[in-house]
Amino acid sequence: MDKLWAPWRSKYIYSRKRTGCIFCNAKNEKNPKKRYILSRSKHSFSMLNLFPYNNGHVMVAPFRHVKSLELLSSEELMDLMDVLNATKVRIDKKLNPNGYNIGINIGKIGGAGFAGHVHIHIVPRWAGDTNFMPILTDTKIISESLEAMYRVLNKK
Repeated sequence: MDKLWAPWRSKYIYSRKRTGCIFCNAKNEKNPKKRYILSRSKHSFSMLNLFPYNNGHVMVAPFRHVKSLELLSSEELMDLMDVLNATKVRIDKKLNPNGYNIGINIGKIGGAGFAGHVHIHIVPRWAGDTNFMPILTDTKIISESLEAMYRVLNKK
């Protein structure tokens, strides 16, 4: 069996033992770099996904802990969409992807890893970003560390 050596990933694997809601924990963090927070607005924020599907995988969430979009006020919902748009534009400028998967998983059965706090995934995609690894070996290769991606997306 071939092994893909990525020792920097152990930090993220062990962090799965955190307690509480990752979004509520992140929104209260004073140091944005610690939780890879990219932006904050009045009602929402964006942050890098600690377990990305692809480089630049970002999640956008409201500050308020609600399980579904219809529980947000109109102002919160509009603010969430504004942060989503601004984050996508930032990714466009910094990473220049060929496309995106943008989606919301609602409820555990719907695929939500954090079913109690609604959030939107923004996954940049590039031509050729999939290969045989996930199919044959159940392994996905992420070429950039979270620290490197955070620096790229925050560069002025």
